Amino acid sequence: MALTPAELQKLNAMKLVNQMKSAGGHGRPGAAAASVDRREQRRIDQAAGLVPFAVKLNSELIKKIHALVLERKTGINEVVGELLQKALQK
Repeated sequence: MALTPAELQKLNAMKLVNQMKSAGGHGRPGAAAASVDRREQRRIDQAAGLVPFAVKLNSELIKKIHALVLERKTGINEVVGELLQKALQK
């Protein structure tokens, strides 16, 4: 049975997502290369006083944040935290 072009694209996208997940960096700029299981990472974050905080932001703003992450060679959490601290101090 032949796959339609749309099905083939979807399959290739799913393969790419799985490869990115198994790479350990989760495909995010600045993410650590070493893989730590989720429970352990939660424990580490809690010990550091970190709390998950989801927000919806404009895509252009996200692009700027990702550019800063790549420029500074750090994690997105650090960059967003620093930007929020600066904004709140004003």
